[in-house]
Amino acid sequence: MDENFIDKYDDSEAVSFILNYLPMELKEKFTEDDIYYILDVSEDYYERSNFFETDDDEAEERELIEYIAREAAKDKVGKFTKEDILFVLRGEEACFESIYGDLDE
Repeated sequence: MDENFIDKYDDSEAVSFILNYLPMELKEKFTEDDIYYILDVSEDYYERSNFFETDDDEAEERELIEYIAREAAKDKVGKFTKEDILFVLRGEEACFESIYGDLDE
């Protein structure tokens, strides 16, 4: 990941963006702490896997979501469905794109 990206990234900004991005029914389900938790667990997954090095985006995303769901259940953090987690990840992606431009370029 490029150094300018890392220098500009702000967790609190991402969490606020994601909370505003979520559909109304999920806004009541997630707290700021829940979002921070999901972002932290996803970052842990990225560091442990070759997430950004393969070409199968759908399989990578499924594995990431399953990992987050397992960790949340193990740590007793929220009761999130895989679809709930997907919304949070989509919110993070939308945040990146709004701040840093298209990630696929």
